[in-house]
Amino acid sequence: MQAARGGGRRGPWARHDAGFTRSFDDQVAWLAVNTSKKAICVLMRIAWRTVGRICDRVAAEAKQGRDLYAGLKALGFDEISIRKGQKYLTVVVDHHTGRLVWAAYGRDRKTVEKFLDLLGKERCEQIELVSCDDAEWITRPVSECCPNAVICLDPSHIVKAAGDALDEIRREIWNEARRAGNKQLAKDLKGARFAQWKNPGNLTDRQQLKLASIQQTNQRLYRAYLLAQQLRQIYRVSPQDGLLLLEAWLKWARRSRLVELAWRPVAGR
Repeated sequence: MQAARGGGRRGPWARHDAGFTRSFDDQVAWLAVNTSKKAICVLMRIAWRTVGRICDRVAAEAKQGRDLYAGLKALGFDEISIRKGQKYLTVVVDHHTGRLVWAAYGRDRKTVEKFLDLLGKERCEQIELVSCDDAEWITRPVSECCPNAVICLDPSHIVKAAGDALDEIRREIWNEARRAGNKQLAKDLKGARFAQWKNPGNLTDRQQLKLASIQQTNQRLYRAYLLAQQLRQIYRVSPQDGLLLLEAWLKWARRSRLVELAWRPVAGR
């Protein structure tokens, strides 16, 4: 129900400068989180701009006396696309609570530094873990401002890095085969890329034969393929088993003499 206008005065039934009761505001704010724009406007019989003003009032009251940045230990940084034409938001979440901590327009170092400045030096020093992709515009300012934080790269980027290294090795061997005049090997390697990128359970019969042929003719490339596949398994098991697999993988990668894979970051610093 719409509250009686009172020149901006606030009673126990309504917030300051509100045209609606407190209960009405609270219901609209809840609907804004849990339903669609159209449903709110039809059900509550208000315009979408009014919904925005109500949400501002409810959020402002909820923030009073609260420190939204207190107790932060584990953070996640990511960027999301919001419109066509390369429009992005940088978002920060609290891993312990799942709460959205902060969001702002932009996808660059200045945007990340803006958030770190809000945290301040003391809170930055309390951060223990930061998850993100391997973009320097995130990792570098976080490393500089959060000296006690371990930077953990997300699984998709780790697996992609291993796949990129595998491609480098395949291209290098392909070029060597071409220079040596081994046209058949060069042809086989050129058609092996998709077989090496796919999960083993999704391989076609022809792709399985392609990998079997590589196993027989080029041990270096097949060893790189096995390393890339083993890295995927680290993220498919329990954390305890994953740590054991990671330790074994690092030792294997160092012994493999595959520089492209041995130096790749696996868990940040």
